[in-house]
Amino acid sequence: MHLEEFAEGNSFLHRLDPRVKLITFIPYVFTIALMRDINGPLAGLFISASMITFAGISFRKLLGRLVVINTFIFMLWIFLPVSYPGQPVFSIFSLTATREGFLYALSITLKANAIFLATIAILGTSEVNSLAHALVHFKIPDKLVYLFFFFYRYISVLHEEYGRLKNAMAIRSFRPGTNIHTYRTYGYLVGMLLVRSYERSQRIYKAMLCRGSNGKFHIMSHFKLKKGDILFGLIMTMITFMIWLVDRYPIF
Repeated sequence: MHLEEFAEGNSFLHRLDPRVKLITFIPYVFTIALMRDINGPLAGLFISASMITFAGISFRKLLGRLVVINTFIFMLWIFLPVSYPGQPVFSIFSLTATREGFLYALSITLKANAIFLATIAILGTSEVNSLAHALVHFKIPDKLVYLFFFFYRYISVLHEEYGRLKNAMAIRSFRPGTNIHTYRTYGYLVGMLLVRSYERSQRIYKAMLCRGSNGKFHIMSHFKLKKGDILFGLIMTMITFMIWLVDRYPIF
């Protein structure tokens, strides 16, 4: 499991200052998330997809992640149209699907995909070290920066540990089913994963103490703002304002 897969590249977005990325990313995604109509999220999805192309990220690498996200969103298309009040479209038994319910589900789908693609294109093209470094520059408390850094860094280690435990269960001819034995076995798996995670965290903590860690996120090199960073910041600010206008004052 490699979490920094999209950070490997040499596009304009890969070379941007992470501080500028964070400053422009947060207003952009909040603007999309708070939109009320379809036009704004649709424009946001187009812009986010353009950034993915601009970053040179392969659609094949994104496909699996998009499938996972849209699998959860698909459930909304089942329940929202029949639970949202509005103009009836069709009825099945005692359930009536409404036009407003379909539009609401479409709006959520566009927003979720636009935010996901923007996250990959803007933040995913930086290494976790750079993002943690940028958070330090914004005076985020050290404990929160460490929490973000270690969660991101060691989630792949936990995944490997889970894989080893699962393989050990398979070697012992374990076959999951809908029974008490399966539930008990998965309970043991989660418990063992927690124990091993705790033991690993203790080893990492002791190793950090041996290296002189004092709870501070030390920075060995500093960012240097370039003209390209300023240009990207201005363009993203203008884009965020424009899609807000599109949502606020729809043309159609």
